[in-house]
Amino acid sequence: MGRVVVTGLGVVSALGNGVADNLHNLRAGRTGIGKAIHLDSSFTERFLFGEVHLSNAELRTATGLRDTRGLTRTELLAISAFNEAVGDAAFTKEDLSDFDTALVSATTVGGMVETEAIHGDANTHTEPSEFVNCYRSGAHTLELARMFGIRGYTDTINTACSSSANAIMLGARLIRAGRARRAIVGGVDSLSRYTVNGFNALQIFSDEMIRPFDEHRKGLNLGEGAAYLVLEREEDAEGKRTYGEVRGYGNANDAYHPSSMSPDAVGVRGAISGALQTAGLAPSDIDHINAHGTGTQNNDYTELLGLSRIFGQVPPFVSTKSFTGHTLAAAGAMEAVFSLLSIAHGEIYPSLNFATPIADFGIAPQTVYRSGAELRHVLSNSFGFGGNCSSLIFSKV
Repeated sequence: MGRVVVTGLGVVSALGNGVADNLHNLRAGRTGIGKAIHLDSSFTERFLFGEVHLSNAELRTATGLRDTRGLTRTELLAISAFNEAVGDAAFTKEDLSDFDTALVSATTVGGMVETEAIHGDANTHTEPSEFVNCYRSGAHTLELARMFGIRGYTDTINTACSSSANAIMLGARLIRAGRARRAIVGGVDSLSRYTVNGFNALQIFSDEMIRPFDEHRKGLNLGEGAAYLVLEREEDAEGKRTYGEVRGYGNANDAYHPSSMSPDAVGVRGAISGALQTAGLAPSDIDHINAHGTGTQNNDYTELLGLSRIFGQVPPFVSTKSFTGHTLAAAGAMEAVFSLLSIAHGEIYPSLNFATPIADFGIAPQTVYRSGAELRHVLSNSFGFGGNCSSLIFSKV
């Protein structure tokens, strides 16, 4: 089996609607985090969010759909990014409907973005709302399959913040195992009262801009968005533009705590080591790291501990969550897109708002935009609640 290559990208985030907008703002060092205007929450005045700037009405217009009744913000974001990715890969209707085309998507929020409607429907207080069929975790995946005519292997993954990284991993494994010739993989999450209230209860929100890997970090900014990648067998991608190769992947669960990672970084080290092993690479081969970097006390300390133990001298690393906020299940795919853009353009995008290294490590992320970088192999980390840790390695083709 040849290499698994990436031939299409699609993304919508707080940085913009589409890959071009996201790339422009990454290069400019311009964050998308700020005051939320579409989120209906009492916390919008207190905290900052990485909100997609389009309203639901604007997203409906952007998708070009005539009938969007029953589609939540989750579906609308997914459709936008998915459509860009398959268009970028020049997929035909025949490609999409081929039984050798797989779809693996991820979400944690799903239809819970319509929390109030869920409550009414669950308690039969009202007539069924238009969103009654969207509450399941896999509803957005089924909608994508229906809308784009996908008939092959279809799955939805929910492993918290590592979800879409695991979707990419599964898609690559399906291709390598001969179970699919192509896979559209990624994830989506929307800002919702449900998740905002939950993260507030955990007391890990910051009331200022996220400061990943800073000694004085205060917590995360929650974000939303969607990102999808098109994976194909190298032999089927001849003549196409390719952004890179899915070279390696690893997953490990430290099972330490429902919302914290093991303090000895066993999950972090296991995921990175697994990715290096499947890629057939040594730590010294990694040129750049797109870190999980949530800006919380536990995550940033534990991730740096794991990186230090694996690499010794840690390669240039950043957290692009300082641009988008933490987009939960979409984060792995979104940061995979950014990692592939780094490889394709020879660029490292800055980690924003950093000032002081964490005392126990004394190392700093890349804080200025860098062009002309020769990036052969980039590591992207995604760590979820419950200690579900995943690492992906993308390589230059």
